[in-house]
Amino acid sequence: MRVHLDHNATTPLRPEVLALLTELLGEPLGNPSSLHASGRRARHLVDEARERVAAALGVHEDEIVFTGGGTEAVNLGLLGAVRALGPGTGFVTTPIEHSAVLAGAGILNAEGYRGCTVEVDREGRIDPECVLELLERPRHRLLAVQAANSEIGVVPPLAALVERARERPGEPALVFSDAVQALGRIPLPLARPGDDPKSGVDLLALSAHKVGGPPGVGVLVRRHGVTLHPLTFGGGHEAGLRPGTENVAGIAAAALAIELAVAERSAFAERVRGQTTELWRELARRLPDAQIIGPPIDAHDRLPNTLCIALPGVDGRVLVTRLDLEGLEVSAGSACSSGSLEPSPVLLAMGRDERDARSGLRVSLGRTTTRDDCTRAVDILEKVARATRAT
Repeated sequence: MRVHLDHNATTPLRPEVLALLTELLGEPLGNPSSLHASGRRARHLVDEARERVAAALGVHEDEIVFTGGGTEAVNLGLLGAVRALGPGTGFVTTPIEHSAVLAGAGILNAEGYRGCTVEVDREGRIDPECVLELLERPRHRLLAVQAANSEIGVVPPLAALVERARERPGEPALVFSDAVQALGRIPLPLARPGDDPKSGVDLLALSAHKVGGPPGVGVLVRRHGVTLHPLTFGGGHEAGLRPGTENVAGIAAAALAIELAVAERSAFAERVRGQTTELWRELARRLPDAQIIGPPIDAHDRLPNTLCIALPGVDGRVLVTRLDLEGLEVSAGSACSSGSLEPSPVLLAMGRDERDARSGLRVSLGRTTTRDDCTRAVDILEKVARATRAT
């Protein structure tokens, strides 16, 4: 039996979500923009999904924008906000962001916007005071920081960073957060009902397939008053920000997955944190030279389900292939870059040399992970690591 410990890449559809998706795909749904009966039924499903997601996240339904995935939500939030702020706008981000953010930052730089990055330490952490120093520069009007890193599991101090952004001299800076890996695992950095709306981030990107929903559905949360420039054109869908006929069945199924993930977050986090800790301790006992990358296993600022390890002298991508042959599915870095032969940009940014930056192995647990899966994973890891070193 195969063991899937690559849940940060994607997660299996939840049975409830699959049932709803199958049911809706069998319905004669019309175009949500049409006025006839099947069109009105489709519009109702999209509107209901928006309400459910908003209620789960504690925001207003008008603040929810559905997209074609997490990457599109990231692009719309980052590029849309910076372009709306005007020519010459500067922005601050970190060098360990997902490639969707880093690629978007590259595009903005090529267009004449002024991006800069704040350094991270050996564990991937950032200093809020260094962020404030960069934000004090007159043109730096947006901060883009992930809510959780998909590769090493570090969780930045977003509450402190939002506070620093609001302290910026003159006009407060906007804060955008890629929260794709945070959903259902840690509290999201959004203002809670009754709080000052500005106590949370201004823009936040999510992806349904990371929490048992269908791929191809993302969510951008946009706080009231934040202006965005659309990336695509052709219609007035999603408040004019995302033209195109909505994926009705996918959006409805995604809403259910997000709703369930938020409701179950605390219990899920407690369970997988225990599993991840046990897995690491047993692996470290059997392979004493194994190293944990990122915050320590018991640190408060790490994802409960994510473990990044290195085995000195072993290339992580070679190890992934050999583990796969033995029935264990893990990854070497982010799923969007794990096929690359280049060293991990995240580990390079943390000060590791190219050889060390190729050694990272990401193990990520999910809703369907069992203790038997973890035991089997350690057995396979030990076997393959010893065999790889012997060759």
